[in-house]
Amino acid sequence: MLWPDPAQRPRIAEIRDNLTARITEAESEGWLGEIEGLQISLAGANDKLAQIDRRHRGRQPVALGLPAMPPQPRSENAMPIST
Repeated sequence: MLWPDPAQRPRIAEIRDNLTARITEAESEGWLGEIEGLQISLAGANDKLAQIDRRHRGRQPVALGLPAMPPQPRSENAMPIST
């Protein structure tokens, strides 16, 4: 899945604001067909902003700790290691 670049958030927010203004203008002018297309584009812009916010909200590193080695069973036939 392609994720929108978080650096583009201000640009996408500007597009959303512009679409909202264009919808208001289309409603005042009675351009019904234009309104539907603008609303679809507005929904897409809102979706992209939500994806950015969802993906980058509260991202903190997770401490996984160090893995522990399980104890090795000692064989009765094993020779002791001398140092």
